[in-house]
Formats: sequence, structure tokens, C-alpha cells
Amino acid sequence: MLTQTERLDRQALADWYRRNRQRSARLFALIAPEGYYDRPIPLRHPFAFYEGHLPAFSFLTLDERALGEPPVDVRLEKVFERGIDPATVSDAGGHARSDWPSKSEIEAFGRACDERVLTAIADAKLDDPNIPRLVRGQSVYTILEHEPMHHETLVYLIHQLSDDKKRPVKQTHRDTTPPQNDFVEVAAGTATLGARRDRAVFGWDNEFDEHTVPVNAFAMQRYPVTNADYREFVKAGGPMPPFWIERAGELKLRGVFEELPLPLSWPVYARHDDAQAYANWKGARLATESEYHRAAFGTPGGAEQPYPWGAQPPSAAYGNFGFARYDPEPVDAHPAGASAWGIHDIIGNGWEWTGTVFAPFPGFEPMASYPQYSADFFDGKHYVMKGASPVTALELIRRSFRNWFYADYPYMYAKFRLVLDR
Repeated sequence: MLTQTERLDRQALADWYRRNRQRSARLFALIAPEGYYDRPIPLRHPFAFYEGHLPAFSFLTLDERALGEPPVDVRLEKVFERGIDPATVSDAGGHARSDWPSKSEIEAFGRACDERVLTAIADAKLDDPNIPRLVRGQSVYTILEHEPMHHETLVYLIHQLSDDKKRPVKQTHRDTTPPQNDFVEVAAGTATLGARRDRAVFGWDNEFDEHTVPVNAFAMQRYPVTNADYREFVKAGGPMPPFWIERAGELKLRGVFEELPLPLSWPVYARHDDAQAYANWKGARLATESEYHRAAFGTPGGAEQPYPWGAQPPSAAYGNFGFARYDPEPVDAHPAGASAWGIHDIIGNGWEWTGTVFAPFPGFEPMASYPQYSADFFDGKHYVMKGASPVTALELIRRSFRNWFYADYPYMYAKFRLVLDR
């Protein structure tokens, strides 16, 4: 059996790092110069921060902290060290600053960090059982998965940027008749959550340890709640979801780059609070994390699969993810991606809210390469999301991956579906 070190293909790791940096460059190119220091989401830093943060995090995590190398630039490393996740706009005001470096200075800093990181990937000892940050190559995988997470954050920010400050990407959109959203019966059984430390090439600390839980029988909607479904709730007095606007009595959707007539067959993107209110209105509830796993990865025969559709790696045939587009599609656009139970669109087209509060699994240990990654958010205020959005990187789509957000956060791409007890 190959050792972890022998599985560390340096060329593949370097290629992955370069792909990340190239996508970052493409995303920053969507921002006009006059929007570079804007904070279109007040709870987040301006775009300028993220252009420095991505290479700074990679260098700090791998080169400086894991390998013990000297700094690139102590001042800029401090400026770009860590993002923010405040609960309120008032709290976010405490992180405001007016002395961000110039774009040219940030870009030069990024190039210097990239050069050092790629040199380390090519030559340094990336796996060392005696150094916690390097056990099983933890630090290099941390930086490789960290950057695409921020690609999604960048799209959220670009979405909120005023139209005159972004450079749009042309897309074609398709809306169809919304499918009948019946409930699918899911038999009682078990669900395996998390990952095994001795088998996973990499996982974030909240993914461990693997454990199996019993799941009672339930019924789950075949498709996510659509804009058409949610429109009835709004007509009955329910809250307007974040990406909808009304103009001259007509409902519109704010896409990433354009305003569209409300696409009725697309999933509604909603806050957790909105999703819970809709479920209450319907006399139903949101799935738990374990029920999501049972519906997505379980089978009527009792076996579990790596993906809803089987063992094949994620591709455009199975769902709307991996930056194939920026906006949603009809919820029935990818029948090949259905689970063994016949539940559709459960990975892709938007993250999927669960009713489970984000908390550690049994055996949780903060990861050496990024100890605050999960622990800072075990506060009872964040809810688990599963699956993927249109702008979730393929490398992040795995059964054990967990995402989370505040219940009232309005900017992420998150859908939901209803569950009934049986």
C-alpha cells in the first residue's frame, strides 16, 4: 500500500494551486477598478482584502507556520491574515479600515507568496508525522481547499455589487414548467456521517470522526422548493426571499449579473429563517443532517454511496456545480444526479439547509493547520448546509463535507426541501 507521502503527487498539487489562482484572477477581473475597495456585503471585508488574503493564507499556513520559513512581508501578512464573520453590521464596523494597500502592492505581494508556495510544493517535505501541521500533508491540502471556498464568497460579494461596478458574464437561462413536487418515502435505516481519519486523504476538522446513526422513516420532497412554490407563501404574507424584488407589481430575480423575470422552476434561495417559516406554514419541517445523508447517499438495499448518483466523480451530467454557470437551473434539469430513492437536485443548484445546528462530531479535534476553522462557529447560531451551489468547486463535493451559516444570513446560495415524519 502506498504511504501518504507517496500519494502526494507534487505536480498534481501544483496544478491544483495554479488552477485556484487562475480562477481567483478571473473572478477579480469581474470587478471594475472603482469597485475594488467596496464592501457590497457589510459583514465582509472589501474585495481588496480577499485578493491579498488568498495568497497570504496559503503562504502563512504552509511555508511560514508549517515549514518554518521566514516571512514575505510581516506587515501585509498581518493585514491579510484572516477574514471576518460578525453577527451584525454593527460588529462588522469594528473591522473597517481606510488604509488598505494599493492594488499594485497587493498584486506584488500575492506574486511573492505564490512563488514561495509553489517552491514549497515542489521541494519541501509536505508530510511529516512528527509535525502536526504536516501530518498526512494537512497544510498543503488546507490551502488547496481554502481558496475555492473563497471563490464562492467572492461570487456572493460580486452578486451584491452595483451593476455599474462589475463586468458581467453572458449566460443563457432556461425556465420550464415546475415539476410536481411529491414526497418520496425513505425507509428507516442508518446514515454514516463524517470521515475516517485513516482513510481520508484530507478533511476539515468538523468532518471527523466517522460515525453511524439510526434514522427513522420519513418522507422528503422529490425536488427542492421552487420559486413557484415559495411565491404562494409570499402571497399568503410570508417573507420575501433575499434575491427577489418587485417592480411594477411583477416579481423579478436578481441574478449574479442581470435581473430576470422570476424563473418559476428554479429553486428558491432563502435564509434558514425563511425556510423554517415556510416549513411551518406547510405543516412540515427541514431535514436533519442525518436524514439528508440517508436521502442523498443511502439506498433501499441498505448500502451507502459516495454520491447520490453512485460512485462516479462529480461532473456536469449530475448537477449544477463547479462553475459551469453562476445562476440556478430548473430543479429537474439533471435527472442523472438523482439519489437511489429518486430524490433530485440534492447536490448542486444551491446548498441545502438542514435543521441541524452546526456542532462537533464525537472525537472532534481542532486541526493543526487551521485550529479556529470550525471551533469558532460552534455557538448554537449556525446551521449545517449540505451539497453544493453552482459556484462550489468540484474538489469540495464529497459526502462528509459540511458547510454552515447564520440562520438569518441572506447572501448565500441555499435552497431547501420539506420533510414529513412517518
